[in-house]
Amino acid sequence: MALFRRGGKDPAPQDTVETEAEESAVVDDGLDLDDAPQASSAPVERTGGPWDASQVDDDLPRVDLGAILLPGVQGMELRMEIDKATNVVSAASILLDGSSLQVQAFAAPRTDGIWDEIRAEIAESVTQQGGSADDLPGPFGRELLARLPVRTPEGRTGHRPARFIGADGPRWFVRGVITGRAAVDPSAATALEQLFAGIVVVRGTDARPPRDLLTLSLPGPGTPNLQSADAAAQAQTGETAPGPDFDPLTRGPEITEIR
Repeated sequence: MALFRRGGKDPAPQDTVETEAEESAVVDDGLDLDDAPQASSAPVERTGGPWDASQVDDDLPRVDLGAILLPGVQGMELRMEIDKATNVVSAASILLDGSSLQVQAFAAPRTDGIWDEIRAEIAESVTQQGGSADDLPGPFGRELLARLPVRTPEGRTGHRPARFIGADGPRWFVRGVITGRAAVDPSAATALEQLFAGIVVVRGTDARPPRDLLTLSLPGPGTPNLQSADAAAQAQTGETAPGPDFDPLTRGPEITEIR
């Protein structure tokens, strides 16, 4: 089965975007899967969001990103990732309290969900890259708790914890990747989980093959505090954080909004 459709990003881990928050979340800093809570093997039925646009009738303020309406959370930093080759907005990343949530939306079949299949592909890819992945129940159903191998700026080898969460909807699928402290600390994950649950997907009526990336757009020109990601990083740290040597996941230019 082809993993890429019409130039869109596939929901397998190759398109996961690294951020400054992710780069600090390695086991050398004490973030390891051994710190994660032990979950039971019983599946959890998802009864909440993310939601389809036809299911939502509330006044919760959300940022319009095209195919995704994203809840606004005080203190969050929103980064829009752009594919250099196609100039298409490929993902949105939310940085909050030192953790990160990357979200993408994809087309899916009318009847069958695709998260089970994609989850298995992600686990296989992570294992092939030298990491490990555990399939566990979570607040949105089954999810993956992965250890992604990285090399630190000091040349040491470590593992970055990451949670891959997903939600199948009517003709769409949303994938989230949680990194940083929230990947292993349930209390730190609450705000990002609530944000993910509040997402509204605007699928549209056009025909799309399964796994086709749903079109995202930049926030409107009236969005306050919009700046480049590089400027935001320099303003916060004084310099751009170096990336690890192991980088199978690329990112494009970004635009950052601080709320």
